[in-house]
Amino acid sequence: MARSKAASKKQQKQQQKRGVDFKKIKRKLGRKLPPPKNATNTEVKSKAIVLPEQSVASEKAGLAVSKKGLTLKELLQQTSHHNSKVRRDALMGLKDLFQKYPAELRSHRYAVIEKLRERIGDDDKVVRETLYQLLKTVVFPGCKEDNQGPFVSLMVAYIFNAMTHLAVDVRLMAFKFFDLVVQYYPPSFSLYADKVLQNYEDILRKNQFYLEDKAKLRSALAGLVRCLSLLPCNKRKVDSSEENMAGQKILHAFELDMPAESSGFSSITKKLKDLVPVLVNCFQDFFPSVHHMPLLDAQSFDCMHSILQSIDLVVGFFGYGIHQGKPASQLSYEGPDEAIWDHTISSLLLKKLFGVFPLNPTNHLSEKVDDRFFILNIVITEIFLRCSEWICPPGFLLEKFLQYIENALLGSVRPAVTHGPVKQFGRNIYFFCCLLFQSLCCKWQVIGSLVFFSNCGANHNNGILQAFTKIFEGCNPQSSLKLACLSAIEEMLIPGDDMVYPDASDPLFEYQITWIRALPQLLILLGDKHPSSSQVVLHLLLRLGQCANSSSPFSREYENMQYSLDKFYSSCVDRGDVYYGPFIRLSWDSQELAICGLYYFSNLGPFLLKSIAFCCLCSELEHLVLFRIIEVLHSAFSAGHIQIADYISFFMTLLSRFKVLPENIYPDVESDAKISNRGTFKLLTNTVCSCLSRIGDDSLVFQILEQVIFDQLLLKPPLDNACALLRVLVVLDCKPTRLSEQGIITLSKYLSGYLFEVVHCIPEDDEENSLPTHQQTCCYYMLPCFFLFDRSPKLLKLVLNLMGSLITESSSSPSSHSYTQYGNDNSNQINAVVSALLLMHKDTKVRKIISSFKEEVVHILQIIHSLQVKFLVTGNPENGLAVITYTYDLSGRSQVTSFSLSG
Repeated sequence: MARSKAASKKQQKQQQKRGVDFKKIKRKLGRKLPPPKNATNTEVKSKAIVLPEQSVASEKAGLAVSKKGLTLKELLQQTSHHNSKVRRDALMGLKDLFQKYPAELRSHRYAVIEKLRERIGDDDKVVRETLYQLLKTVVFPGCKEDNQGPFVSLMVAYIFNAMTHLAVDVRLMAFKFFDLVVQYYPPSFSLYADKVLQNYEDILRKNQFYLEDKAKLRSALAGLVRCLSLLPCNKRKVDSSEENMAGQKILHAFELDMPAESSGFSSITKKLKDLVPVLVNCFQDFFPSVHHMPLLDAQSFDCMHSILQSIDLVVGFFGYGIHQGKPASQLSYEGPDEAIWDHTISSLLLKKLFGVFPLNPTNHLSEKVDDRFFILNIVITEIFLRCSEWICPPGFLLEKFLQYIENALLGSVRPAVTHGPVKQFGRNIYFFCCLLFQSLCCKWQVIGSLVFFSNCGANHNNGILQAFTKIFEGCNPQSSLKLACLSAIEEMLIPGDDMVYPDASDPLFEYQITWIRALPQLLILLGDKHPSSSQVVLHLLLRLGQCANSSSPFSREYENMQYSLDKFYSSCVDRGDVYYGPFIRLSWDSQELAICGLYYFSNLGPFLLKSIAFCCLCSELEHLVLFRIIEVLHSAFSAGHIQIADYISFFMTLLSRFKVLPENIYPDVESDAKISNRGTFKLLTNTVCSCLSRIGDDSLVFQILEQVIFDQLLLKPPLDNACALLRVLVVLDCKPTRLSEQGIITLSKYLSGYLFEVVHCIPEDDEENSLPTHQQTCCYYMLPCFFLFDRSPKLLKLVLNLMGSLITESSSSPSSHSYTQYGNDNSNQINAVVSALLLMHKDTKVRKIISSFKEEVVHILQIIHSLQVKFLVTGNPENGLAVITYTYDLSGRSQVTSFSLSG
């Protein structure tokens, strides 16, 4: 081994001496190669320069900027950038800036929309969608309160330009933008209806692409439905909308940038005629995909449903135009009904739409899919009912539709649920059934039920009406199904201009009576927990009352309804307690509907008036509602709907039983003063006096009320209630008085005690109580007595005599009778008499009257003087005694100057 190593080293040395041509350098794996010797060093070294402030930042100080620090001007400029990502980020920045600074949008809204509208036809899908969300969530809501006419006019030109774009995505998105405009500014459709319908017709004719992208088509068709829903198809809705738009015309009177107002929807009739065949063909194009697909997907269903809804709205518009009955020149039609309804449309609907009815799945897939087919059949049926008057369908076709309506209401359409009770059916199914029945009701209204069914061999009317009544009675009172039933019932009960009233021989009349009798009980079951449903019922009752005149067959049922409505307001139990109904806690709108409905009872009886009166006495009732009830009842009385005795009894109940809080005129606790309703009761008293004074002959009314008021006063009501009754008596009285002899005697007995109560409730004059409010309070309670004394001197004489006798009786017999509810001890009686005399002495007119009763006043003063002498002799203060200081003038008249309490 040693030799071999030595030999190898010797050979290596010999090779080195000879030299090597190419020396191979062995390098290890993973190591970086060194740079070549002639390589250039490109390393650059730099240092940051920190400035105290930058000029760009200083220029944006105080300006509204986005999260990235961009101003509104910069963001608007970037919306036109060539890079789609920059355009999208600019739109997102605008959204952030407007949400953070809403004032920027309101101040520059026109400049903003002028720049944003350029992106409606953007080639990038994400940019268009971002713009749509920006307009929907920020721009339109932020400018909703402003005049949107010029705002919309800036956009529609670019929207229509996008509707004719070569790219299908841009065209479909343009319809979505116009739908957004219609949502926030509905009049825009009537202004641009021709262009919009023409573009819809063009896009729907190109059926080679829309079946492939159903999501975009669904959005476009939803916009079409929204636009067509603005067409007048129901005269009642149109009349109400015209009233609402009357005030809006003033607001939009100066829209200079808007095009001239269109002459209504009559000019688009031709466009709608051209649109119907396109919609029917579009609906028919879905048939192959529906039958060959394993199930009806949601997108296809939504598209088919929107197409049918569009057809239904167009047919409804044609029906509205036909039944207007206006001259052709007024509707801009060239000829009679043929100019509105084209017979080619009739044949098209009979062949391609009604001929394939009903739509059924190839096999039973699921309950959800069955529901979708059911809804489509419902809309087709509604279209058929709308136009059946014009197309004259054959008997077998009418039989098929009526049979389907009856089966739908009975719940026997779907095989999976034919044997179950009503609760097993889906809520949506019955909801659409009621909508279908509502359409059938419209048909009944126009031509009458017997005439309608006479075209068909089978008599389906009893089955349909019975099935609907079963659904109406079986569903929950607060459910949406009940609301749908009420809407259908309204169509059947409320007459239109061309409605044929049913008579007793019509099977429909019996069911109408059943529906009317169920309304009051339904209203009570709803209570105050479901105010929206209660408002619907109250609105139906009001409409029914407005139509239930003497010639209406429902007038008797509406009159009998008042005996079932008492619990809605209030009811009395056996022990005398009052149970308040849901009327108290409903909203003002619902209360207004209920109150207005009272006017239309031709004979509003005491039973319901008593319930309303107790309801008015509830402390929870708003005082505005109370006075609204009085206003409507007075109008009903003026129209002869309330008997005078019942009318007077209603007011006497209010004045005698109204509980004034607090009971003390000057409450000791501050919290009692905050809950005071004394001002409301004073206003109620004035209102009642005004109503009673306008009844008719005051003398006759006074004769009726005299004994009624005396009976109430003898029951010793609280001071405020007694004062109110006396004020009514004063308003109806005159000078000389109309009081009878017995009435004067009865009233004198009460007034002596009433005066004592007034002086007990109102503190004596001192430095603190000599204020204007205190004087006004004294005047308020004493003024009715002063008027009665002025009109009847005999009454004043009897009252003065009774005052003297009360002092004598109280000193001799402490248990003597008194009309006051306060103590009748000697000192209290004397102090009360003296205070009453002083109050009467302060009034100028009463002072003159008292001067003619010198003997009575002297007699009272002598009695008081004798009691003073008795006090001085016996030294018995008897809980204190009033010390009177009085003088006589030259004519012999006595004059009380002061009094004080000793003891």
